Amino acid sequence: MRLDKFLWSVRYYKTRSLAADAVKKNRVKVNGDVAKASRDIIPGDAIEVRKDQINLSFKVLQVPNNRIGAKLLTLHIVDTTPKEEYEVLELRKLSQDYYRERGEGRPTKKDRRDLDDYLDEEVEETGDIIIKGEDLD
Repeated sequence: MRLDKFLWSVRYYKTRSLAADAVKKNRVKVNGDVAKASRDIIPGDAIEVRKDQINLSFKVLQVPNNRIGAKLLTLHIVDTTPKEEYEVLELRKLSQDYYRERGEGRPTKKDRRDLDDYLDEEVEETGDIIIKGEDLD
């Protein structure tokens, strides 16, 4: 089975074209080498995918005939991604949501005023004079 079709069938990418684009951008390695989308996948191959700013790795146990359900993934691949990679992903998610909750949209005028007031207080404490974002010595 082709590499791009395999990545789609084991649900690493939502569409086959997304999988092909990732392979084209050299984000996928097979057995340590950058691979083309047309490369044949066989059982025993070690695949590394760069997705969501982390390196996901897994080993192929069996090549599926078609796209498989999420519950059947363990029959076809074994996840060998280190825990540290998942921890990095979790920290990134937490760092993005520290101020605004997901789905709140753009900052309001009040949020902007609060931010400006905070920055003005910080300037007064340090004694620096700032005019239109420039530092005057």
